[in-house]
Amino acid sequence: MLSEKRKANVVLSMNTIAFTICFAVWMMNGVLITFLVDSGVFSWDKAQIGWLIGIPVLTGSIVRLPVGILTDKYGGRIVYTILMLIASVSTYLLSFADSFSSFMLGSLGFGISGASFAVGIAYTSVWFRKEKQGTALGIFGAGNAGAALTSMGAPFLLRYLTDGGNNVEAWRTMPKLYAAALFLMAIIFWFTTYSKKVSEDPGKTLKQRLAPLKLMKVWRYGLYYFLVFGGFVALAQWLIPYYVNVYSMSIASAGLMAAIFSLPSGIIRAVGGWLSDRFGARLIMYIVLGAIIFSTALLIVPRMEIQSPGQGIMALKSGTVTEVTDNIIKVDDKIYKYKNKADAGLVDVEPNIVVFPKISSWQKPQVKPGDIVHKKQLLARGITHIFFQANIWIFTFLVFIVGIMMGIGKAAVYKFIPDYFPEDVGVVGGIVGVVGGLGGFVSPVIFGYLLKITGMWNTTWIFFFIISISCLIWLHMVARKMIKSKAPKLLTELETKVENNSNGEIK
Repeated sequence: MLSEKRKANVVLSMNTIAFTICFAVWMMNGVLITFLVDSGVFSWDKAQIGWLIGIPVLTGSIVRLPVGILTDKYGGRIVYTILMLIASVSTYLLSFADSFSSFMLGSLGFGISGASFAVGIAYTSVWFRKEKQGTALGIFGAGNAGAALTSMGAPFLLRYLTDGGNNVEAWRTMPKLYAAALFLMAIIFWFTTYSKKVSEDPGKTLKQRLAPLKLMKVWRYGLYYFLVFGGFVALAQWLIPYYVNVYSMSIASAGLMAAIFSLPSGIIRAVGGWLSDRFGARLIMYIVLGAIIFSTALLIVPRMEIQSPGQGIMALKSGTVTEVTDNIIKVDDKIYKYKNKADAGLVDVEPNIVVFPKISSWQKPQVKPGDIVHKKQLLARGITHIFFQANIWIFTFLVFIVGIMMGIGKAAVYKFIPDYFPEDVGVVGGIVGVVGGLGGFVSPVIFGYLLKITGMWNTTWIFFFIISISCLIWLHMVARKMIKSKAPKLLTELETKVENNSNGEIK
């Protein structure tokens, strides 16, 4: 007979493994859709790609709340097992899709695998004491690394199955393999875990279970999770077509680069749980949001080349142009020197890392020998060239930072829930998961439409920058309100001291 502690560790381990597999399945469309479009199997536009990437996330999001309620009532063991079995059947059926509509239906079906998070959160938290829940939930949340398994492994699996693209119809084997992994995991999970419910009150009505949803703080946590989880889910898939289109990479290489974002973000969630236990979720969220705002602000600047009018050269007096060379224009006996394009410092910067924008300028003669010119007439037109490389490694580093912060932030958000709602972890975790999951659904769709309208891939980062600013403002307003209600005198003294320091009155 195993002790409670041993059972808790076993459940945590199996929860994490099952969640990793479910998450890998949930993220399948990011690679699969890009492969099918790139291979010419389907000719979907950017908006349709966004929809198909987001549809599984929609199902996983909507189902999270009812799944969380069922977990509170019946326990995580049975709910988790049934969920994986249903998801395995739907994943298998996707292999028969042959149109946009059938692909949407199949994606809606296997998207239920994303609801595994709501089960795992409630099922994990019930086995651990309050002071250990942040760490335990962080370890469980490391299953987000399943996204990296798909982004790294699925392109190579597709290449192998399709014989390097020579037999593209063999892509249908991939959903079948994913379905088999889900089915096998469901069987193993059932025989290795133990039953335990979050709530021991069987008489609790549905209305009572949903009561916490009236509280604004639940929806505030949802907004945070919209960013850190929804953003993670969206980027884990969207970065693959992003790298393919912006940096002309192969799908396999793009998958590896996307894994630099998704793998550390998933793994570091365990660290985020420990940090939240030690320093508090609110402080961690301040750091997370500040770092995301800084990084996305830099990522907004796109790869670009701008050529605009620059400083030209005008005739100081009237006369006749007698000579035009690569460096001078001669009008009668007056010599005007100008910078030729060849001397402007334009070099092939692609092999090098160019961190800052490179500005070059030169002049182009507008006259030829024999022309009669008047005073202040333009002799050479000025041209200014601005080039920003948006180097792939600098871009990837900033994306890596965003991923790390999102991973820590996911754990911080779910540290709030068992602290404030210990008897309603499944319900509150479910609704927060719904909002976060909806972020993962709507974000790729929004990205697709923004790209279609503007033609600019960097609109992705503008979107996240705005959401991050909104979260930080709301977090700070609530923190300030809490301080004011519990220690109004301290807040007044702090504000007075800050104001006086800015005026130089107090040192």
